[in-house]
Amino acid sequence: MTSFRQYFPILDWGRSYNRSALSNDLIAAVIVTIMLIPQSLAYALLAGLPPEAGIYASIVPILLYAIFGTSRALAVGPVAVVSLLTASAIGQVADQGTAGYGVAALTLAFLSGGFLVLMGVFRLGFLANFLSHPVIAGFITASGILIATSQLKHILGVTAHGHTLPEMLGSIFAHLNEINWITVVIGSAATGFLFWVRKNLKPGLRRLGVPPLLADVLTKAGPVAAVVATTVAVWAFDLAGRGVNIVGTVPQSLPPLTLPGLSPDLMKTLLVPAILISVIGFVESVSVAQTLAAKKRQRIDPNQELIGLGAANLGAAFTGGYPVTGGFSRSVVNFDAGAETPAAGAFTAIGLGIAAVALTPLVYYLPNATLAATIIVAVLSLVDLSILQKTWRYSRADFSAVAVTILLTLGLGVEIGVAAGVAISVVLHLYKTSRPHVAEVGLVPDSQHFRNIRRHKVSTDPTLVTLRVDESLYFVNARFLEDLVQRRVADGCAIRNVVLMCSAINDVDYSALESLEAINHRLKDMGVGLHLSEVKGPVMDRLTRSHFIADLNGQVFLSQFDAWKVLTDPTRMANAVE
Repeated sequence: MTSFRQYFPILDWGRSYNRSALSNDLIAAVIVTIMLIPQSLAYALLAGLPPEAGIYASIVPILLYAIFGTSRALAVGPVAVVSLLTASAIGQVADQGTAGYGVAALTLAFLSGGFLVLMGVFRLGFLANFLSHPVIAGFITASGILIATSQLKHILGVTAHGHTLPEMLGSIFAHLNEINWITVVIGSAATGFLFWVRKNLKPGLRRLGVPPLLADVLTKAGPVAAVVATTVAVWAFDLAGRGVNIVGTVPQSLPPLTLPGLSPDLMKTLLVPAILISVIGFVESVSVAQTLAAKKRQRIDPNQELIGLGAANLGAAFTGGYPVTGGFSRSVVNFDAGAETPAAGAFTAIGLGIAAVALTPLVYYLPNATLAATIIVAVLSLVDLSILQKTWRYSRADFSAVAVTILLTLGLGVEIGVAAGVAISVVLHLYKTSRPHVAEVGLVPDSQHFRNIRRHKVSTDPTLVTLRVDESLYFVNARFLEDLVQRRVADGCAIRNVVLMCSAINDVDYSALESLEAINHRLKDMGVGLHLSEVKGPVMDRLTRSHFIADLNGQVFLSQFDAWKVLTDPTRMANAVE
């Protein structure tokens, strides 16, 4: 039964569900629904899909996540970065506006969902850790710039295209003669209003004495106000007839039953983009979920989150949607509004279902410029160029990774950018671990502690070298340690013993074992003893199962101080200071 509940978290929180939780979840659902209606339409526009696809992708996926997900506050649905990745991926296989484009979006959601579920079942969530935070920050920053730039064509009312920053800007400048100034006024006014709402409305309402909850609801309803005002203006003054692009007819129905395209060629083309979308979406979602869970001393299961997000994407694939994940802004709104359980998401889905059935005719005259303004205001909060300054000060390697990811994403497109980010993360990890920090240590006077001889005043013995290896040993760095020991012993003809202080070594693979054996044989031929100290139990167990411990030409000491007492002569001790 425990294993069954592990895959269905709803059975845990559902047992203790009460009237108080219901009340809080309903309030949160109302606030998030108000926010999601214009946001879902806008993100569908970003993905190049009909506006109803955004609403459909926010209904069944949320319900499925409520059943399988472990976060109490995560709100699942279309997000800006995944929408951009979707447009980039399916734009390679079909033209926007065609039936094939929509089918490709369903297939992408299907592949992404299947990949996530498989990762969750086989507990492979740790693989996402290979995508470093600086690279993620760089990719999201570049994506935010690309997304905002891609929406300028709707603000200006021009025809433009492109998937990279140079292509977009070049296309926009080439079509500047097509600018519709009425559209510019609508888009600029909506953008300015939404920025004002985000920064100033809530503090202003609080100064007027408005209760916090009502002030929060009114602030979150800002995009709805922009939608209503601009829609009424377009309808009242017949601006659609004067060149203002509008949403047009949106089907008045619940999500339909759809089938993704299963042709081998289509699935082969979309497989890699689906994997990239899955990884990016999972990293973003888990980061948000863990942050919010920590605030209430709750925990999430990353592997079960994979299953929850996978189920949500599979639901989108069969109900007219496209790839989804946990969104930062809506999840924070959900949390701040008091959501206590995933039931808040289910109630949000019900609210969106009602909107899909009853309210879609009202958005017929909604200008695309307003949706573009909604996207621009939302994504500019993702742009964090300060990450360049922070990484420059802290680590030049991480700065290089961030800078390259940003430049490649802007210059060559999001898929190449995220693929490069993954590759850079892995290469940096391998590079850093291939050259582990190895410190030669000595005894701190009047203590049993050992510290780096280049940083502290310590006692040393010319016949003894103690090297503290600050990394697990595996095939990438095994030869590095082998060469380091060889150079150090060759430099000191008085050396009679070498101790490898293993307090930071958590694992030794077979390649590293062979390197240790080579070090042992060489030192033995040179008349130098090789000793180990502070070896962790699991590492010692593995070494004992080999012939290494039996062939070791020295001893294994429980502590480095024990090795010091046995291997040093007090009359030879000296101090080393730098």
